[in-house]
Amino acid sequence: MGKGYIAVVGQHKISGHKCCVVNVYAGCTQKEKKSLWEELSSFKDSSQITVWCLCGDFNAVRRRIERQGAGTADFKSEIKGFNGFIESNMLLELPIVGKKFTWYKPNGVARSRIDRVLVSEEWLQCWPMCKQYVQKREVSNHCALVIKCLDKDWGPKPFRTIDAWHLERGFEGMVANRWKSYANHEDNIIGLKEKFKLLKADLKIWNRDVFGNLNSTKRIIL
Repeated sequence: MGKGYIAVVGQHKISGHKCCVVNVYAGCTQKEKKSLWEELSSFKDSSQITVWCLCGDFNAVRRRIERQGAGTADFKSEIKGFNGFIESNMLLELPIVGKKFTWYKPNGVARSRIDRVLVSEEWLQCWPMCKQYVQKREVSNHCALVIKCLDKDWGPKPFRTIDAWHLERGFEGMVANRWKSYANHEDNIIGLKEKFKLLKADLKIWNRDVFGNLNSTKRIIL
C-alpha cells in the first residue's frame, strides 16, 4: 500500500498464475502523479511477479483529445510523463468497449478519460482476450470499468519496440548480431516467426540489463 494505490498479490485459482493487481487513485497535481509513477515503477521493478494489472483513476490522459471542456490548459507534461511511465514499464492498455470517456463533470461541461486498465505483456499471454468495458455512470462522477476475457482468437499480437531503444548506442548492432545467430529454418515463414520469438526474448533481457528501472536511472542523450 502506498499513497495513491493499493496492491494485492495472489494466485489465480484456475490457472495457477501468480499475479499482482494494483488499484490506483492518483492525486490531482503533477507532482503527486510523478511521485506515484516513480513509486509504482520501483515496486514493479523490484518484484519477481511478471503478471500485472494496474487499474483505476490515474488522473492523467495519454492524448489531448481525452480531455474535453478543460479550457486552454496545457497537458503536454502530463501526457509525456504518463506515456513515459507506461512505455518504460512495458505496459499495454486493454482495448476499450463502450463510452470514450470515464469521468464527467456534474453539469456535463467537461469530460475526460482518466480511468483505464494497464497490463503487462505476461498478463495478456495468460488472458489474451481481455478488454475493459466502460459501464454507465450512476452515483459517482466516474464510470466503473469491468474487465472481461472473451475467448476469441484475433491472431498473434504484433511485435513491438520502444522508441528509446533506437537511441541507445549499440542497439542496432546488437539486434543484427542476435538475428544472425539464430538458426535458419527450411520453411521461411515458420523460420521468420521463430526468429522474432527469439529476438523478443533477447530484447526483454537487453532492456532489463541496459535500462533497468528508467525512473531511477538518469540518461542524457547527446
